[in-house]
Amino acid sequence: MNLSQRVDSDLKEAMRARDTTKLGVLRMLKSALKYAAIAKSGTEAELSDAEAAHVVRKQVKQRQDSIESFEKGGRVELASKEKEELSILNAYLPQAMSGDELAKVVRETIAEVGATSKAQMGAVMKALQAKVAGRTDGKTLSAEVQKQLSG
Repeated sequence: MNLSQRVDSDLKEAMRARDTTKLGVLRMLKSALKYAAIAKSGTEAELSDAEAAHVVRKQVKQRQDSIESFEKGGRVELASKEKEELSILNAYLPQAMSGDELAKVVRETIAEVGATSKAQMGAVMKALQAKVAGRTDGKTLSAEVQKQLSG
């Protein structure tokens, strides 16, 4: 079962369970997935799991930004609603990498690319993006690469 099918299945379950929060989040996610598929190649297009995970990551990023904004503005009730939505979306992301696992992959990739300074960070990041395929966010990845290239 691919990611889009899983979202459809969980959407039906949320309808049966009358879980309005989950239902709303999954409807938004399904819409975003459909929109991305149409943008890719027309109405009958299907997204691969990697492309679907990218859409989910975008949705997660939106929720994280909203949480930050609401907390700065003192809107605790809205921030808690966004946190609840975020927890639902996180279930659709691939298992995140541990810190040790990430450090190891970054070390190996730096060796493969032959990078020795921060000037070559772009090449390392490009190679890493393919390897980690959504199992960690770009900010964390970039921080780890900088740390290892400067060390």
